[in-house]
Amino acid sequence: MWLFIAFLAVPLIEIALFIQVGGAIGLFPTLIVVVITAMLGTWLVRSQGAQAMGQLRGSFNEMRDPTEPLAHGAMILFAGALLLTPGFFTDGAGFLLLFPPFRVAALKYMRSRVNVQSFTMGQHPGAQPHHRNPADDIVDGEYAEVDPDAPRVHHTSDKPSGWTQH
Repeated sequence: MWLFIAFLAVPLIEIALFIQVGGAIGLFPTLIVVVITAMLGTWLVRSQGAQAMGQLRGSFNEMRDPTEPLAHGAMILFAGALLLTPGFFTDGAGFLLLFPPFRVAALKYMRSRVNVQSFTMGQHPGAQPHHRNPADDIVDGEYAEVDPDAPRVHHTSDKPSGWTQH
């Protein structure tokens, strides 16, 4: 139900804001503002997205919990989608998501609403390390040498499989 309300409310808010801003500053200045905010938002999303990717790589390299960098990356991605959507309300929400203190507060709120049962990285704490057995490298099979010059005997059941060119 919340999703339905959002899909109904956001376009109505955008239309109302376009009418208000367009009436105040005119059509072309309104369109220029929308294009400039999209370009500025794209630049900010690229720079902050690269920063979030670096933090995510760092958390994986140091075997730390990647939850926070992943959440920031997801919020930056969502901000990019909002900023590329024409409108003042979506631009405001997108720029708000690009503001790191707001993302930290949003993540804190989401953590208070979500209960994680368990989280592990790597092997299970009680698991024994896996040692390779040299016998695992042995492959047992049979073969027959085929003379490439010998004529091929065709059977009535020999039909092309479709996987080879005959």
